[in-house]
Amino acid sequence: MSFDEKNAWAYLVVAVLGYATYLILLAVNGPGDYVPLLIWTVVGSIVANIVARIAISTANPREADKRDQRDREIKVFGERVGKAFVIAGALAALVLALFQGPWFWIANAVYAAFVLSAVVGSIASLVAYRRGLPAW
Repeated sequence: MSFDEKNAWAYLVVAVLGYATYLILLAVNGPGDYVPLLIWTVVGSIVANIVARIAISTANPREADKRDQRDREIKVFGERVGKAFVIAGALAALVLALFQGPWFWIANAVYAAFVLSAVVGSIASLVAYRRGLPAW
């Protein structure tokens, strides 16, 4: 398994666990105090992803710098697939803002879009590692 494939797995797991943590805490505490929950779970997810990347790098330091053309193409493919969800979430947040929706829903639309982008982009990358890039 290549370095970038391991990172895709870590990114997927951290995104899912971070968002699940946020949803559980939100269910327990209610939507009234969503701001600190959202901030802490986003920051925690970023830190967890950095720690996972460092752990993957230190486990096999020779592999950390090796990327071939296939790795680069798969990374770009995963990012392109994931960006569609960021765009969709931004549009949802824009529509909510235009209709003066509650800040809670605007913030959660953006957060859900980032999580969906990470999850779907990682899954697309992992599928590309296993089955190859799609022929367009």
